[in-house]
Amino acid sequence: MSNAAIYFHPEGYETARADLKGRHVAGESFLIGFFRHSGLDSFACHIDRPELAHLFTDLASRHAPGRRVALYPTSEPSRLAGIGCLFVPGPGIDHYAWRRRSRDQRGYSLCGITHTTSENPENLGALATAPLQPWDAVICTSQAARASVEAILRPYAAYLRDRLGAAEVPMPNLPVVPLGVDTDTFRFDPSVRAAERAALGIGADEVAVLFMGRLSFHAKAHPVPMYLALEQAARLTGKRIHLIQAGWFGNDAIGAAFAAGARRYCPSVNAIFLDGRKPEVRTRVWAAADLFTSLVDNIQETFGITPVEAMAAGLPCVVTDWNGYRETVRDGVDGFRVPTVLPPPGAGADLADRYAAGLDNYDHYIGRTSQVSAVDVQAAAQAFARLAADGNLRRRMGEAGRARAVALFDWRAIIPQYLDVWRQLADIRRHAPERAARLPEEDGNPLRPDPLRMFQTYPTRVLEPGLRLVRADGASRVAVSDALAVLHADPLNSPARGILSPAADLVLALDALDPPGRTVDELAALVPPERQLLLLRSLVHLMKFGLLRTVEPLAARAP
Repeated sequence: MSNAAIYFHPEGYETARADLKGRHVAGESFLIGFFRHSGLDSFACHIDRPELAHLFTDLASRHAPGRRVALYPTSEPSRLAGIGCLFVPGPGIDHYAWRRRSRDQRGYSLCGITHTTSENPENLGALATAPLQPWDAVICTSQAARASVEAILRPYAAYLRDRLGAAEVPMPNLPVVPLGVDTDTFRFDPSVRAAERAALGIGADEVAVLFMGRLSFHAKAHPVPMYLALEQAARLTGKRIHLIQAGWFGNDAIGAAFAAGARRYCPSVNAIFLDGRKPEVRTRVWAAADLFTSLVDNIQETFGITPVEAMAAGLPCVVTDWNGYRETVRDGVDGFRVPTVLPPPGAGADLADRYAAGLDNYDHYIGRTSQVSAVDVQAAAQAFARLAADGNLRRRMGEAGRARAVALFDWRAIIPQYLDVWRQLADIRRHAPERAARLPEEDGNPLRPDPLRMFQTYPTRVLEPGLRLVRADGASRVAVSDALAVLHADPLNSPARGILSPAADLVLALDALDPPGRTVDELAALVPPERQLLLLRSLVHLMKFGLLRTVEPLAARAP
């Protein structure tokens, strides 16, 4: 199988939001690319609530008209065996592995994907202790992202071996598949370029540098190195340089700080701020630029989609030599990568401790860390100056980047890699031995046990197979049914809705309870096996309100 049910929730895919982040853009772009380029006849959607289904089906109908969409509710995970794989738009597949263990671990594969790996390292650690199988995987968007995941998992596995004496703590599959873009959307007619530049007041011989993304000094890219380098480039070349910062601020204070910083550190550069959350800005501003820059210095970045978008738009890139950027932009070919520096390992343990203790929130944690990451301002200035001064160099690098983006990062090239991962997982699932097989009497997740197992010592007794039940003294089946209907209409009993037997099964049981009654196992045999547990719950529910009773009186348990 090379298909997967897509776990769909707007939080993973919707870009029409005030708190737009890269993972939202990447998620929406992936889903559209999947619809367009998977070549599948039908799609599968795993959803929490039925009302979310229309968002998925609307997207599918727009980008893959005529294809069938099958819905797989999260309340029925066993149905995923029919498609063979569940894709989750994040790395947290541990939760899904525990749910699967309560059913059939070989029923289907799980596949997640990394985005930011810095926020919740403990969630990555959960991959080492969850019942992941050899047929599961977490796709890493870059080798750098994979290395950051392994930097959590390998020391944690060593700790578990030492603490628990475990012989082996298997690592999850971590295939590397980059994010993609629709390169066709980044082709612009010269008239679009002329109109966008005119609207921004950029002359034909002037140089427009574009930054696209969140405008956050603590969570994305500190702007001062960019400002300083562009100021030097403007003075070196004598060129009129415009810096277009198309993004969004977390609040007005951050926006004011960026504007003041631009005036202070690059007074010779015309700083233009645009709201990058607007679709018309996010899609068209690329046409106005001569080159793209992203001097990211923050650990929250793992891949970085904007340099790929810039290459698709034919723009040379000046980016930091940082995580996934290193794997997309070729230094000296598609643009320039600017060297970066971090202090040595061990010099930031207090930062992690403050975050773990709650003394710093996540924004403070990554913000403090970014304050001790350095960007080579002189190297950035030289790169900006070379590109600002040489239109032919910009054209050659832009053409090289465009060809690279089309060949390697278009969804046409990326989606088949996803399908191949899912196909490989299906092959492994057919042959590999199961890890941590569940015994029939065990709960799937020991930390989320069946409450009726965890608290079985609380009651006098449990509903044993040989226990004989009858209807309440002198009550007919109709009388019991009527009384039950009244009880279920009472708001006091609203929690019972949806957790008991269907009415037809209750009728069968009540009809069988003429004196001398029936044993519990005899009553359970009246309904199909998949509904027997519901009937056992329903029998106790009827006893709760005095509608059924045991033939023999119950004696209190000795303390």
